[in-house]
Amino acid sequence: MKNIRKHGGLPLMMAAFVLVLITGFPAYGQGQFSAVEPKASQLLRKMSDYLGGLEQFSVQTENALDVILRSGQKIQFVTPAECSIQRPNKLRADRKGDIVNQEFYYDGKTLTLYNPDQKYYATVDAPSTIEKTLDFARESLDVYAPAGDFLYKNVYEILMDDVVSGFHVGLSVVDGVKCNHLAFRGNEVDWQIWIEDGDKPLPKKFVITTKWMTGAPQFTVLVKSWNLSPKLTEDMFTFVPPEGVQRIDFIRLNRGGTSER
Repeated sequence: MKNIRKHGGLPLMMAAFVLVLITGFPAYGQGQFSAVEPKASQLLRKMSDYLGGLEQFSVQTENALDVILRSGQKIQFVTPAECSIQRPNKLRADRKGDIVNQEFYYDGKTLTLYNPDQKYYATVDAPSTIEKTLDFARESLDVYAPAGDFLYKNVYEILMDDVVSGFHVGLSVVDGVKCNHLAFRGNEVDWQIWIEDGDKPLPKKFVITTKWMTGAPQFTVLVKSWNLSPKLTEDMFTFVPPEGVQRIDFIRLNRGGTSER
């Protein structure tokens, strides 16, 4: 007891709390778990099937990105975002925050990225579906839609790629909503997801930890609201250049991942 009181100046109550956390998850905390728990897989699959079955929706999120300075200090930047989709080929995403202000339009034929602050935009011919366009944007243009993984119909397969273990942490409350808290490990990143409990298994929070980078920076998506019956119009997905903005070309990536014009 005397040693616990003096350990690193940690108060006795805090030390006891840490001890409870460590002993409460013995197998997971010691890295002995090396497979995906069936319950965790089933809950994630249920969420994926539910999202994939939605013909349209709008979602508002708050995205937080950690940046590690050369000094080792961790700084967090926050970007609110809103995304609307209409399957199979309509997508609109807007984000405006600490480090980015962009609008993302896909109307089934073209993909446009607009930066209002810099007053320029780029437009390119796009594939015929949301999923193919998201792949094209990432692989050829190095453009990512906010929380883009959740816009695919096969969310489960995408999230489980490279996963080596996972388990159901338990029930948790996120923004007043009871959720199933799941935790997964991959070779490069660890990630957690909180899925609403009940007949609408919607993701409420998502955290990715880059574990091999100094400082273990995280990317967090907190869902503020879901609208499963949004009033969407064709105009929402079609970009009309405002007066005074300049059109530029996307910088294409070649197969080696470097840019080319």
